Amino acid sequence: MSTEVLPDSGTRVHEDIRPDTSNGDHERFAHYVDKNEIMESAVNGTPVVALCGKVWVPSRDPKRFPVCPECKEIYESLPSGDE
Repeated sequence: MSTEVLPDSGTRVHEDIRPDTSNGDHERFAHYVDKNEIMESAVNGTPVVALCGKVWVPSRDPKRFPVCPECKEIYESLPSGDE
């Protein structure tokens, strides 16, 4: 979060840049995320970015939710590591 005063106006601008961790799609789906990001998030509490673009701090067991259809589609379109 940051607050600044605009020059020559005395107007204060408050910018909240924390990720939205309220209830939403991330609560309904398990998303595909780079495993290194998951580890960093678990250790530092930093947000992760799913293939579909969702940003959140994971806190639930993903095995309890269906896979995000958008993440799955993106993952399946990626080239395999065999090539």
